[in-house]
Amino acid sequence: MPQPNHYQNSHRPTSRRPRPAAKAPVQTDVKVGQRFPLTIKRLGINGEGIGYYKHVITFVKGALPGEIIVAEVTAVHPRYLEASLRKLRKISPDRVDPRDEYAGEVGGFELEHLEYPAQLTFKQDLIRQALEKYKPAGYRHYDVRPTIGMDDPYEYRNKASFQVRMIDGHVAAGLYKENSHDLVDLPTCSVQMPATMTVMRQVVAWLEELQVPIYDEEHNSGIVKTIVVRTAAATGEVQLVLVTNTPKLPKKHQLLMKIAEKLPMVVSVMQNVNIGKTSLIWGDQTTLLAGKPTITEELDGLAFDLSARAFFQLNPEQTKKLYQLARTALDLAPHETLVDAYSGVGTIGLSLADVASEVRGMDTIPAAIADANANAKRNHITNAQYSVGEAEVLLPQWLASGFAPDAIVVDPPRTGLDDVLIDAILQSAPEKLVYISCNPSTLAQDLRALTAGYQVDYIQSIDMFPQTARCEAVVRFTKRH
Repeated sequence: MPQPNHYQNSHRPTSRRPRPAAKAPVQTDVKVGQRFPLTIKRLGINGEGIGYYKHVITFVKGALPGEIIVAEVTAVHPRYLEASLRKLRKISPDRVDPRDEYAGEVGGFELEHLEYPAQLTFKQDLIRQALEKYKPAGYRHYDVRPTIGMDDPYEYRNKASFQVRMIDGHVAAGLYKENSHDLVDLPTCSVQMPATMTVMRQVVAWLEELQVPIYDEEHNSGIVKTIVVRTAAATGEVQLVLVTNTPKLPKKHQLLMKIAEKLPMVVSVMQNVNIGKTSLIWGDQTTLLAGKPTITEELDGLAFDLSARAFFQLNPEQTKKLYQLARTALDLAPHETLVDAYSGVGTIGLSLADVASEVRGMDTIPAAIADANANAKRNHITNAQYSVGEAEVLLPQWLASGFAPDAIVVDPPRTGLDDVLIDAILQSAPEKLVYISCNPSTLAQDLRALTAGYQVDYIQSIDMFPQTARCEAVVRFTKRH
């Protein structure tokens, strides 16, 4: 369920970080199907329980710290085991009944069986685990603050992509089982905004009623592949995108009439054409079928027009807290200039434009930059400009032209910062640096390089994705003099 947090770079950064030496395989005679008692010590980065069988690390999905279980081996790897939970002999006091019966089948619910305060503690511990693994300078003394959670950690996601297939003669829409293409139909979803589920289920019913051809992955036939729904929390507007296997969409007019009559919150209906078998959800061609091409979301007093593929944080309530954390950490003065790296549609930089003299941002996706500049214009912001390009290319160019930023905020994809960008940051040496991370592991790796020029003041984790193992964090730095 969790989706990429950005218009992501299409390439993975080329790393100059030292890679750990390969370790020798663990010698074990354990076989698939073997069962044994196991005490769960902690949770891993994906929310799985971790125990040790004959000193071999064992990952068990659905198990919680402190539990004693009967595990059944499902896979044997050179240095670890995977197992399923066959029986609970001792139950954790933090175990709760998940709201979604398919929480153990698809992604996005992997911690729904863990009481929410314990989820927050786990996410703080995720950062500590990553620091312990990569050991950036001074990590034992970092101020790793308790995770900021939600009052109600449900119904927060404003966007979802639902795969559409035929199951037992009926149109089904939902998510794939983990590591498979077996679709799980989702009649409900406790982490999605209610309007998203209302629109999706009603459209599915109409697709079946109108007998619109549904995509068959095995034969690469049929038409409707995916339903993408985004809800704007502030305005209540909903955008619906039908991803199809061909430009043709049978019964289009009948479907649009039903949407207009029964789903007035849907103000934008788009079609995206993505032909053939592919792991990508989106194709290159997107057209407007009805309504307007964007929906409007509001954040910190600013209005953002969101096109079908525009990035916007998936949890609007926590996003307000996240950007306030960034604002506090940067503590910009009116004369200071800011670089907004990996900017997306400019939400972070534009939210800070009122306290900076100039904001420059960049992203690799042209549509994102078009949205960012349009959002600046819409909000009458004249001191912010966004450019298409890689941060690791544009920042050195700006430095060479004489531009010297006073502050930089980076919000990279899960792969972390490119090493060339790290070098550019260290070269430009702005007084203020803030790193917004959605992956503790790559954050900890990047800290190894960044601490050559900066001291970590604190790491503040914030829960952007309750019920999942995902963790977001804001890091404030002080330049070493």
